[in-house]
Amino acid sequence: MSAPVLSVRDLTVKAYGDEGVRTLIDAVSLDLGKGEILGLVGESGSGKSLFCRSLVRLLPSSLLKLESGNVFLEGRDLTGISDAEMLAVRGGEIGMVFQNPTSHLDPVMRIGDQIAEGIRYHQGLNARDARAAAIEILTQVGFPDPARQYDSYPHEFSGGMRQRAMIGVALSCNPKILIADEPTTALDVTIQAQILRLLMELRDKRGLSIILITHDLGIVAQTCDRIAVLRGGRLLEQGPKRTILSHPQHPYTVSLIASHPSMPAEVTSEVIAAGPEKSVARPLLEIDDLHVRFNVGGGPFKGNSKTVSAVAGVSLQIMPGESVGIVGESGSGKSTLARAILGLTPLSSGHVTFDGIDLAQQKVAGLARIRREAAMVFQDPFNALNPRMTIGQTLMEVLKVQGKVETSAIPARVSELLDLVGLEREFAGRKPRSMSGGQCQRAGIARALAVDPKMIIADECVAALDVTIQAQIIDLFQELKQKMQLTLLFIAHDLAIVRNLCERVVVMYRGEIVEEGLSADVFARPQNPYTAALIAAIPDIDPDNRLLDDVPVAEPDVYSVPPLPMKHLQ
Repeated sequence: MSAPVLSVRDLTVKAYGDEGVRTLIDAVSLDLGKGEILGLVGESGSGKSLFCRSLVRLLPSSLLKLESGNVFLEGRDLTGISDAEMLAVRGGEIGMVFQNPTSHLDPVMRIGDQIAEGIRYHQGLNARDARAAAIEILTQVGFPDPARQYDSYPHEFSGGMRQRAMIGVALSCNPKILIADEPTTALDVTIQAQILRLLMELRDKRGLSIILITHDLGIVAQTCDRIAVLRGGRLLEQGPKRTILSHPQHPYTVSLIASHPSMPAEVTSEVIAAGPEKSVARPLLEIDDLHVRFNVGGGPFKGNSKTVSAVAGVSLQIMPGESVGIVGESGSGKSTLARAILGLTPLSSGHVTFDGIDLAQQKVAGLARIRREAAMVFQDPFNALNPRMTIGQTLMEVLKVQGKVETSAIPARVSELLDLVGLEREFAGRKPRSMSGGQCQRAGIARALAVDPKMIIADECVAALDVTIQAQIIDLFQELKQKMQLTLLFIAHDLAIVRNLCERVVVMYRGEIVEEGLSADVFARPQNPYTAALIAAIPDIDPDNRLLDDVPVAEPDVYSVPPLPMKHLQ
């Protein structure tokens, strides 16, 4: 490695609270070379984001203090400079890209103005020159029509384009170091590939040094030069990525690598072989030529409105005990299909038949049946649970409403449900805020099981979780399928997880099914170019399997929805 542009020595951060003093970052030392991409990996709570915030003295609470250590930026110790000097360092020399661009972009400020603001502050340019420089940055980060899109607002763009804008804001100050904090966690695999390629191109063109915070070793293998592994605020090991991935020294690193879902194909065949026999002739769920349309745009008198087909002519059969993965990019209609199946979104035309009852023709009886015998697990485990209720109260509420369990037997059933999902029984008295994301998701699965369902629809239920927790939840689903003969409809944009969990896969694009079949067949021999694009974009943990330079994308990822009038933001 060349002479480090950033050198951190024995950085220690402590929290001073009512319960005493806790060490959150424990004497971490590492270097970042010029033009190097360093992958900072570890599960949630390991200290990755806090470590990077400490570099620019942006600690999230006054109770946290940078206790000791040094941060040298090209030889200058940032721990000893004044607050005014640090203002110039933030953005001007060290830029940050955050995980959720929606919460870090100003919703009532034009994208171009947000980039120009940093240019004017750090480079002292006038408004006209700053606008020209901002348009050039929008071009660099991949906006197809930067001059026009300069005047667009964040809500007018898709998640991938908002993340590009966030990178543009960070680049506006021409920093030497870019800290990217989980920049692709919430994005589809093809959009993720675009953002990762963009970061590598910016590194090559600008000579940027990048710290990439992630929990996905596949991303690290494809993009980074070196890896540093954190856990509990401690640096467990660091080194060249090939060394870490092929010969990990610490047991935790070994477990991270083993938990990565992008594993050899024989895992898939084992899962398929373990699947239930299809001895029942009648499908549990049958969807026939289903259409779901929404009216968008127009004023109070419906002028200039247009119809968007979220689900366009989908037909699908799911047999009892089968596990089916539904994959596709955001906006492909996956979640709308799930909501239509459960009667949460009205059907425009077509039929959904659950256990022999047609929801279109026997709406009351059909909805009663499907809501009694099917359940949903949601993407965000925290927001899906009532924060004012304990987990026990949440489960008891479902059991009382369903009426399948005698009142006197409800407490015992709550304990059984916690046992099923691998939670200690003491969690019955805890509220979501005192639990981790993985624990909350287990509680969400327990709530779904409280219905005593024949079918569970899991909508992106592991997207926000660390890879180790993802692996636990996937193992839990496999165990529950075998124990309870559950039918599983698993919606995801992570094809690697679907490959390992589901017997069959359905690929959706623009509301239509473009390909379906056995997971082993579809992943080995995709027939549709869009399916091939999704598979090609999966980050592989083998660094020799490079992220493709030209991953085919279904369409330019620009606008997520038709632009809303600005009155909606007021």
